Amino acid sequence: MFSSRLDPAQREAARRRMQDEVFDVAIIGGGVTGAGTALDAASRGLSVALVERRDWAAGTSSRSSKLIHGGIRYLEQLQFDLVREALREQALMIDTLCPHLVRPIRFLMPLKRPLFDRAYIGAGVALYDTLPGHRSLEGHRHWTRRAALKRFPGLSKKALVGAIEYSDAQVDDARHTLALVRTAVSHGAAVMSSARVSDLGETGSRVTSARVTCMETGDEFDLRARQFINATGVWTDQVQSLAGRGRIRVRSSKGIHIVIPRDRIHGDCGLVLRTKSSVLFVIPWKHHWIIGTTDTDWQLDLAHPAASRSDIDYLLETLNAVLATPLRHEDIEGVYAGLRPLLYGESDATSELSRTHAVSQSVSGLITVAGGKYTTYRVMAEDAIDLAAESLDRKVPASCTAGLPLIGADGFRATWNRRESIAEATGLHIQQVEHLLSRHGTRIFDLLEMIEERPELASTIPGTKTYLRVEAVYAASHEGAIHLDDVLTRRTRISIETFHRGIESAACVADDMARVLDWDEERVSREIDNYRMRVQAERDSQEQPDDLSADAARLGAPDLRDGRPEGPVMRLVDSDDAGASDPTSTDEPSDDTTTPADSSA
Repeated sequence: MFSSRLDPAQREAARRRMQDEVFDVAIIGGGVTGAGTALDAASRGLSVALVERRDWAAGTSSRSSKLIHGGIRYLEQLQFDLVREALREQALMIDTLCPHLVRPIRFLMPLKRPLFDRAYIGAGVALYDTLPGHRSLEGHRHWTRRAALKRFPGLSKKALVGAIEYSDAQVDDARHTLALVRTAVSHGAAVMSSARVSDLGETGSRVTSARVTCMETGDEFDLRARQFINATGVWTDQVQSLAGRGRIRVRSSKGIHIVIPRDRIHGDCGLVLRTKSSVLFVIPWKHHWIIGTTDTDWQLDLAHPAASRSDIDYLLETLNAVLATPLRHEDIEGVYAGLRPLLYGESDATSELSRTHAVSQSVSGLITVAGGKYTTYRVMAEDAIDLAAESLDRKVPASCTAGLPLIGADGFRATWNRRESIAEATGLHIQQVEHLLSRHGTRIFDLLEMIEERPELASTIPGTKTYLRVEAVYAASHEGAIHLDDVLTRRTRISIETFHRGIESAACVADDMARVLDWDEERVSREIDNYRMRVQAERDSQEQPDDLSADAARLGAPDLRDGRPEGPVMRLVDSDDAGASDPTSTDEPSDDTTTPADSSA
């Protein structure tokens, strides 16, 4: 096994490999699909390169509803195969692949018509429970109105005549995608974020190289591979155009979510509300609720989709119609917007476009994988590598990712059972240990070693109640965080879980990152200023009446990855640490233990 550590030394080693080697497979796009594809290929023994234009999961894969689900509404559309496939993948993730990141969650579906709804929806939920065959999650239950209100006191009595409760699962999507990347690296993949593909080169009529620009230094190089895979989600058409043509077309659908404190709505489970065209989820998320989503066409900036005032009003109005105590704009802690890459269909309504995926040989040497659901990323990855294998001059083993635990998963349940003794041994509160286990799994011991060396890292990050300073340090030293935004937005969720949107945390996190990445005072100030401008631009966009004005407001903030920063961007202070992350070495922590794709074009 190779090291799974993502630090500046690893990134430089990966860049050198990409300049020098010819890979079996090179993947463009570091979202869940691209990361999953890299892991599938690497675990089959192929040489793999993965490049991402921004940060891991920077696009759609960090802005989902954070559900691992079959999609109960697709039963109504008679998409039984899609639902069955997704539910089987859900079971794999809970039971084997990443039990530290994916966990069961219960949802309540209010009924409005006593006989028809209970029979119609009840039949659908019963099918949902039985469709995948054996399902380890708790089955559905029928409730009277009185019993349903005990489960969810925050509902208005007029909003239901009864309810049905069923099981699904949730995930921290950004951390899951990151786990896929790190696991792929542990199997030999060369990965590089902040690496933009600007052109594709051909030998004859076959794509054989990609021109890559490092967004941190401006350096350019040619990445060569026997087969390229375009896993860029909503950027699919742009990457295909670099080759001059393509068979798959995608359309971007914007979905926004709001985050509010848990005490604003009284309920012991999640909530699913049927709307005219789709469904609205109210999802328990630690000490918060995530409410979403919308489903509207988007033809503006793909990197920074913006939520408008009308988007937010829609969510509040829809939810307030069933709540006993209405929510106000002042209750909102965070807002985020993401884009779904949907395969073009016949309908003008994006809620009716296909959530199934497609894998196609766009041109010789370039495969495109697009569409799909977050939950079925592993199937998409397997299909893409199966197709790529047909063009390689060697026999390629079958996919083994269905039985391959992600980093932090091995031994997780046994470690979870020891959480009280870990708390006692380290002096941390039991809730802090549980917090670290649910985010890092058995890699918790990496972080505990850091705390032992620097006890001050056990303190909480200012402006938060749960995140520890050690997590910011670990993000920079092991998880590939290059900018302050990477930590506040994706390695943690401080940007959407606090009313200050991370502003009160920025200075401390930047200082902790600076010690790892050797930032000087000027660089620290630039990172903080850039983050503050981003937050202000997002707040401004959320006050605009429509998409066009919201997009203009959001683009008012500069982006450090769009230009060349002055001076050295990343350099390890400790040369011994740099050597420890050499991809040819073995990662040995104290205790042995990622639909959508993101932008690279």
